[in-house]
Amino acid sequence: MADSVVMNQLAHMVPLGSRVLDLGCGDGALLEYLCRERQCTGYGVELNDDNVLACTKRGVNVIQLNLDEGLAIFDDASFDVVLQIDTLQHLHNTETMLKETVRVGRSGIVAFPNFGYWRNRLSIMRGQMPVNRRLPYEWYNTPNIRVTTMVDFMRLAQKNNITIKRAIGLNDRGQVVKMPNVLASFAIFQF
Repeated sequence: MADSVVMNQLAHMVPLGSRVLDLGCGDGALLEYLCRERQCTGYGVELNDDNVLACTKRGVNVIQLNLDEGLAIFDDASFDVVLQIDTLQHLHNTETMLKETVRVGRSGIVAFPNFGYWRNRLSIMRGQMPVNRRLPYEWYNTPNIRVTTMVDFMRLAQKNNITIKRAIGLNDRGQVVKMPNVLASFAIFQF
């Protein structure tokens, strides 16, 4: 999951008292934080058995579900905010899940490692896939089945008539204002 800078940024994007659905919630740390610090309620959705157990131990409501199968168990607009933090790049049907996020939530927040980050580009120019804090796996053992840039995500949102309210690029020093597609290692979109 995201480090403290990212978690803090995300928490401030979620209104107090929101009903939240956290897709691919991992160990439930973010949802636990939102419930404690932002008085939110909601559910995490996770497939991994160990992460489901970790959520349960944290007291986070969790549903074990394969996101590639969709969100048919949820009604339209049943959540104030739907989160996909470090999730989009792990899905086979990214576009469908983005549409489902819009369907079940009044708003959505998506965050992912920005593959357009200059250090990632430099690694590829040197002939190697990037391995760093945001992308800590080798090409052969990564859970990421997709890589994207901030510009790629904006194009996907536009194609699906999704209005982006806010786009934030982050790196180790904080928020990146100028040239975030090149200078930000992590991207956050609110729609």
